[in-house]
Order: sequence, then C-alpha cells, then structure tokens
Amino acid sequence: MCSREKGFPPYVARRCKVQSDSLVVCEVDPELKEKLKKFRFRKETDNAAIIMKVDKDRQMVVLEEEFQNISPDELKMELPERQPRFVVYSYRYVHEDGRVSYPLCFIFSSPVGCKPEQQMMYAGSKNRLVQTAELTKVFEIRTTDDLTETWLQEKLSFFR
Repeated sequence: MCSREKGFPPYVARRCKVQSDSLVVCEVDPELKEKLKKFRFRKETDNAAIIMKVDKDRQMVVLEEEFQNISPDELKMELPERQPRFVVYSYRYVHEDGRVSYPLCFIFSSPVGCKPEQQMMYAGSKNRLVQTAELTKVFEIRTTDDLTETWLQEKLSFFR
C-alpha cells in the first residue's frame, strides 16, 4: 500500500515506490554515495563515523557530519535525542581470541517520540541506503542511550 493511501502528506507520498517489498521514500545523494564508497575502503584503523539525515525538501539522504577517532559513547552524544539518523560506523573490534577486525556497522537511530512522518521517511529510506553502502551489519536503536561499547560488541559477537 502506498503511503499516499495511508493519509501521509504529499511530500512523503510523492516518491512512493515499491521495490522488493520495501517502500523507498528518499534517494541517496550522489555525493554521499561516493563518500560511502571511499569510507568502505578506508585504510585507517581508528573508529570513524558518517552521520546522515534526510533532507525533507530534496527528499534525499545527505551527509550531516563525519567523525574520526570517535568512540561509541562520543558518537551517542552526536546523535539527536528526538530525531532519526543513519550512521555508518567503522569500529575497531577486538575478538575474544585477540583477533582485530574493522566491521562497518549501519546503525539506524529512530528515537521513540519522533514525528510519524519523519519516522516514515527514514524507515522507508533505510533499505535503499543499506543496499547503496553494501552493508550487512545493520542495527537499530530506539534511544541514543542504547549506543554503548558493550551494546555494539554484543551485536558484533554474533558475526564472529
């Protein structure tokens, strides 16, 4: 069912398409696509993050901010408490056996209490962004307080 049929405003419904069982609301900014591609192949070994937001007027996922050498706790402080955001996070992960890996994590921050139309635009754009960035470690938080080192390590432990 198209968002237009559910009573959402026209700017939400305008780009309503169904693609492989997922509603796509916003395209990914071409400049952001290039930045994500470069980020994917970065050589640095510190934690780094790209925070993205939806530009409602352009109906596009765009870069909000980039960070180098940022811990999960510092990253949590950069996320708005009442607005959704997308994060691609390169994290230095030390496995139980001592091996070190640098997984790219996609974190969808969708705080409780966001405006429904905002949640709709972000939720509808999430799959397109995950596909564009070619990510497999996809996590969601409902409050920024959830984003901790312990939480992230717990999530990553399933991927060994």
